[in-house]
Formats: sequence, structure tokens, C-alpha cells
Amino acid sequence: MGDVVSARVTEIAIDPYPEAVRLDLVEELHGHRVADPYRWLEDPDDNRTRAWSAAQDELAQRRLDTLPGRERLAAALRDLLSAGSVSAPLWRAGRRFSTRRDPGHEHSVLYVREPDGSERALIDPARIDPDGLTTLDGWVPDLEGRQIAYQLSVGGNEMSVLHVLDVGTGEDVETPIDRCRYSAVSWLPGGEAFYFVRMVDESEAPAEEQAFHRRVWLHRIGTPTAQDVLVEGPALYTDHTYYGVQVSRDGRWLLVNGTVGTARRDSLWIADLEADEHPALVPVLTQDDDVQVSAWVDHRDGLLYLRTTADAPRWRLVVTDPRTPGRDSWRELIAEDPGSVLNGVRRMDPATADGESLLVLARSRHAVAELALHAVDGTPRGTVPLPGYGSLTGLSVADRDTPAEAGKLWIGWTDFVTPPQVHRFEAGTTVLEAAAPGAAPVPSIRSEQREFTSTDGTTVRMFVLSPECEGPHPMIVTGYGGFGLSREPAYTSSALAWVATGGAYAVVSLRGGNEEGEQWHLAGNRGNKQNVFNDMHAACEALVAAGTTTPDRLAIMGGSNGGLLVGAALTQRPELYRAVVCSAPLLDMVRYEEFSLGRTWNDEYGTAADPTELQWLLSYSPYHHVEPGTVYPAVLFTVFESDTRVDPLHARKMCAALQHATAGDVGSRPVLLRRETDVGHGARSVSRTVALAVDQLAFLAAHTGLELM
Repeated sequence: MGDVVSARVTEIAIDPYPEAVRLDLVEELHGHRVADPYRWLEDPDDNRTRAWSAAQDELAQRRLDTLPGRERLAAALRDLLSAGSVSAPLWRAGRRFSTRRDPGHEHSVLYVREPDGSERALIDPARIDPDGLTTLDGWVPDLEGRQIAYQLSVGGNEMSVLHVLDVGTGEDVETPIDRCRYSAVSWLPGGEAFYFVRMVDESEAPAEEQAFHRRVWLHRIGTPTAQDVLVEGPALYTDHTYYGVQVSRDGRWLLVNGTVGTARRDSLWIADLEADEHPALVPVLTQDDDVQVSAWVDHRDGLLYLRTTADAPRWRLVVTDPRTPGRDSWRELIAEDPGSVLNGVRRMDPATADGESLLVLARSRHAVAELALHAVDGTPRGTVPLPGYGSLTGLSVADRDTPAEAGKLWIGWTDFVTPPQVHRFEAGTTVLEAAAPGAAPVPSIRSEQREFTSTDGTTVRMFVLSPECEGPHPMIVTGYGGFGLSREPAYTSSALAWVATGGAYAVVSLRGGNEEGEQWHLAGNRGNKQNVFNDMHAACEALVAAGTTTPDRLAIMGGSNGGLLVGAALTQRPELYRAVVCSAPLLDMVRYEEFSLGRTWNDEYGTAADPTELQWLLSYSPYHHVEPGTVYPAVLFTVFESDTRVDPLHARKMCAALQHATAGDVGSRPVLLRRETDVGHGARSVSRTVALAVDQLAFLAAHTGLELM
């Protein structure tokens, strides 16, 4: 099979790589001599960088445009994405708010359904911007369903601007508020004011640091932001803290939570708005408590509920009086389950006056969704039937001002072959309420969850999708393994398009994620990061041993922290992988903190300012482990110039290093850099999604022997 792959890819003319000057730059860091020959590629405005990037653009386009099977892939992806999606509804005083992406639409649209059943579009990004560059980043209706605070950003920069829309007229009623990236919003009853989070003005922060400084404000509709009231509290405004805000349904209690960067530790403050219109916040938890928490005050019983990792790495539910919120007053309501992770809680009111209120617990067991029912005193009351083996995209109940919908639970659902849809649970039965609006030709596939043993003896799991025929198959393996984020069974057009043409696809539940709780995360971060890469190597070796694939048909793919994953994998075990797609990656782990949001991630990775932590970073930093003369896999880097999270400089430097170092047949194992403008790290239009996936999959197919013609 290896000969077939080589024969196919060497038909393409061999292009010389663009020249990249190697600097004799070596720094002494805590006793380590650290080379950085491509430091100049960090500056996008350097004329040398501009010329080099333009040459890489031409090279990548020539190579990618001539790959076979592109038209077939594009058609398959468009068909699969034409299924669209629907979201679980959010109820406000009889009005039902939800998003839907219909076939042919570039973005999801926010709709409102009135009590009489009529429906209309409220916010359509394509109408706002026909070029498809504007995204709807978030939306929150007021408690009366009369207004919506919503956020838009343009060109992938995620610099959201906050607007307020009148639901009845469809018109904005507020001057747009800028500096609202990652800004939570919570309305007070009556819809006259809301608490929200906003970055400070550029003049109020050190140079290049605006994104790290936020404040919580009370804003009254119709007044200029200069009159907003600053919320204050002990140790509230510390360096690069992200804030959440929540007002209880009765308007009495204000909760503010804070996370320093992406650290998995939460600070929590509470204020009694009944006692004082502008009270100072009272600390409940600080960073020193070293726990995570999601908290709310329930207006029905007046209790403060806390879903927390305190003494429970898989989370538990506790309650207390909000007037005495400290840990010493907590009462455990639902204990930690040692086999699953508690991801969320909803309270469902009864359908009749003599009925029982229930707590609905969203759990995941080895990354597969479950729903359990409990009485409000914690007593188990059974489970909610789910459609199968998948994950939740949302979970909602009716608000108190929509009594006709009491006793119902709406479940946003997806799995590997099911586009996002909505199910409704009531009276002990789960029924499909709204399927995705389009009909997608989903291929016939086999789906299974396998176990394997990692390097240190740890049992790890992965989802494997394969065609009905026997292997070995050309295969893509992907994962994430960081920040306590899980990879769950979900509809993925690129995976289905790959399997439909005869390939296999695997998603690995790597350490560093949340698939098995916070201990699983801690086992794969900071000084334990090598466990993540070992898990990936072991997963691929297990797939080869099982006959699912072979090394010459094996590709790996990852983005963001997953780009770091595949970057480390290809430098540590180049012989194991035939091809790699590395998207929006972190790759220079010595200098990652110097750029974009990098400094907010040092709790996850460590900091180069500390001698011990620098040693962690240097032990795997992909850029620093490129060795001349090594036969590396074929590599495609994909980057986005408007990415304000991970700077494209990482891929530029790594691409130059690999192009310099690559041994063997450059024609059959190319190193390419594909970049886009006007798009960033997050949401993108359907047409851009298709274009990117076509290039990525066609590249991997050409280098793993997957026949697309």
C-alpha cells in the first residue's frame, strides 16, 4: 500500500520551498540553550515575513488545487452540512427562542415563536452581513421576553459588540456597546437593566493588555455607558480574570464568578440586592480554595445551589442558605458518582399542582450523555430515556411564566450520524420534537467505543467510526486533551465524508480533557502533559495492532490545543504517522505566553519564567524538537489571520523549521501552510467550512491512499 501512496503523490511536480533565513539566535534560559532560528517570522509586518507568506500561499494553492477527489469531497460535505441544525428552546413568558440553520444558509438564525404558534426570524447574520463574515456570538432575552441582548463580531476577531433588540419590533433599542468579548449578561426583572461584563478602555490598560482586564457593570437601558455602575468586591479585579454574572429569577441575589485565565479554579462572590441597590460583593470561594463551581439561587425555595468539584473531582451538588454561603454551611444534596461526570442541573416544575418538582442531572459516562432524575431532596427518581449513544447540545425547561409548558424537558441531541435535533421528555417518555431541517445522506457506518492501554498502564477510550467493509483503512485519528474539555459523540461532516469514501475515523478521549472528571484533566496538564501525547501514540498503535489501519495509511488531525497535540506527536513519533493536519496550533511553547491570549493559558501548560516549568515545556515543544535529516510525515498547517486566540506565528515558525529539516522525498511528504483572512479561531460560515475541509481531507487522502475518484 505504501507504494501506491508514493506513486499517487509523486505524480505532482516537486516545488522548492520558499527560502527562509535561519538566524543564529540562541538564548540562555534558566541554564538551557534555546535556539530560535525563525524568530523573524513572529512579525507579520516584516517584509521578509510578507514575502515568505505569499510564497507559501502560492505553493499551498498549487499543491492543494491539484489533489484528486476535491469535487467529490466538496459535494459530500455540502450534502452533509445541508442537514442544518436546531437548538433546544429557551422560554420567556410564553415566547420560545431558539436557533436554526436551514439548508443553504451560511449561519444559524435566531427565531422567536409566539404563544399563538407564529414564528419569525429575529437575528439573521446573513441579512446583517451578506458577505458571511459576521457571526452571532451570544444572546440572552430578558425575563419578560420583550428584549434580547445579543453580541456580534466580524471577520473572526471575536471582538463582540453588544446590542439590545426589541422582540416585538425587531429593532435595536440601545446604542451598541463595544469591548464585550466573552461578556456574560444577566437581566434584572422588568427588563430595565442588566449586569454585564466589559473589557476596560484601551487607555485604562497597559499597552497590548486590554484583553486581560474586565469589569462587571450595571447598565440601565437607554442610558449612556458612562453612567454604568461598577460592581465592586474584595479581590474582584485581578489580572486576566474572566467573569460570569447571574441574577436570581426574583431579582434578589447577584452572583459573580471569576476564573483567572483558563485555570480550572473559580472564585465566587454573592450580593443581596434587596439589602442595597449597589451592594459590595461578599466572597464565597477564592482561588485559594482550588475548586470549580457553578452556582445559582432558586427562587422557589430561596436556596443557593452549587455544583462543585469540592471534595468531588467528578462534581457533586450541594445547597445552603445564600445568607450563609460559606463552605462550612454546605449540605450535600447529590453525591459524586465515581463512574460519571456531573455536567449540569435543571429544575423541572410539575405539570399539575399536586405534582413533584424534579432535578434533572446531565451526566456523561466515558463521554456519553446520560440524564438522571432526582427529587429536590436528592432522592433518585429514575432516568430520562435518550435517543442513543451521543451527547447533549442543550437542556432546557419552561420558565415560571410559561405554565402551559410545565413538566416538560427539552433535550438538544446529536451523535455521530445525527445532526443537532431536539427531543422532548414529558410524562416518562422522550419523543422527537424537531429534527434538523434538511435531509442529509448519512453513510452506513460502524460506530464503537474501544478501550486501550496507554504507556503507563492507564485505560483510555476512543470512539471509532469505520465503513462496513473490513480494514485496514486509511484513517484519521483526532483528539484534544486539554483545558478539561471533552470530545463527545457529535455529528461531524468531515468525519462522515471520510468514512463514506472508505476511510476510518477515531476520536480519542485523551487525558487532559474532562471525559473522566477533573483528575483526568490534571493527569494531562502542566508537568503531566506528556501523558496526552503518550495516549495518542498508544491509541494509534492499538488501531494498527487491531488491523483497523497501518502506519502508511494513518493520519492525525488536530486544532488549537489539538494542534499542539499533533505537532508533538509528529516530532516524537514521525515513523508512526503518514500525514498530519495541524490547524491553528500552539507550537513554540517557550514563547507562547508572549502572544495573543497566551498568558491566560499558563495554568494549563506552565510558564517559561519558572525554571521547572520551562523544563516541562522544552521537553515537548514541537518547534524545538524538529531534527534535520528526519523523515517526517506530510504536514498541512492551516491558519487564520484574524485568529485572536492562537497567533499564526506558531505555524509559520514550525513550517519553516520542518521545510528546512525534511529528509526523504519532499514531493511525496510535503510541508504546506494554508492560510485564510477574515476568519478566526471560532465560528465560520458553511462555505468556508467546506472549503477548509476539502483541502484538509484531500491532503490526507492523497497521503494515506484513500481513493476519492
